[in-house]
Amino acid sequence: MRYAVLGGGKRIRPLLAYAACIACDGRAMQADASAVAVELIHAYSLIHDDLPAMDDDDLRRGRATVHIAFDEASAILAGDALLALAFEILAADTQAAVTATVHLQMLRRLAEACGPQGMAGGQALDLAAVGTQPDLAALELMHERKTGALIRAATALGALSAHADDAAQIAALDRYAHHVGLAFQIRDDILDVEGESSVIGKRSGADAARDKPTYVSALGLDQARARLEGERQAAHVALTGFDPSPERCALLAEIADYAADRLA
Repeated sequence: MRYAVLGGGKRIRPLLAYAACIACDGRAMQADASAVAVELIHAYSLIHDDLPAMDDDDLRRGRATVHIAFDEASAILAGDALLALAFEILAADTQAAVTATVHLQMLRRLAEACGPQGMAGGQALDLAAVGTQPDLAALELMHERKTGALIRAATALGALSAHADDAAQIAALDRYAHHVGLAFQIRDDILDVEGESSVIGKRSGADAARDKPTYVSALGLDQARARLEGERQAAHVALTGFDPSPERCALLAEIADYAADRLA
């Protein structure tokens, strides 16, 4: 479990929780449990995605994947344990000092991001799509669940931990997170084509080798880049609906740019 969680990574989901909390006038420490929970969920999902029954990857973040470094059974159990630990930490949180109703809402939102309408459902769609080229709407749905659901949940949990209750602001943050999630995935697809394994920390060209549908295979590289830029701009526009003050949303804006520009 420590190998999976502490071995590097971009930490974009915890950053989103903190950034949303700060944007909603909370203190960063109020989002500690949310930040930890979403990163543990992310780590669990990577362990399971890398398994031979799933994507069968042997390299993650420049190191051997968990089932290679240890063994397959230990990897499955480590992922299961991280999933449970995420909910234990969030359920035990007192720093956010939210009401019981909001606390339950946060737990439900995280659960939804993991389940059939979230990561598990998205991964199932991803596996089913191997060797096919779904239309753009189906591709977007797959990634909204597989990648976007936890990104949206991280943002929502950060806002809720700050006691946010303005429906319009919460909706604007959700639109922002939706576009950041798509930008993150499109950039992943581009890096699979253009990136170097030593930089991105995993095998480049893996998606094409497995005949997996991507934004690059659906749109071509130039149009995928254009779609990426469109998602970045849409994320920034969504923030103006949350609060027109650039200072309040500065960290959220930086994360949107990072999702679109990152090299790994």
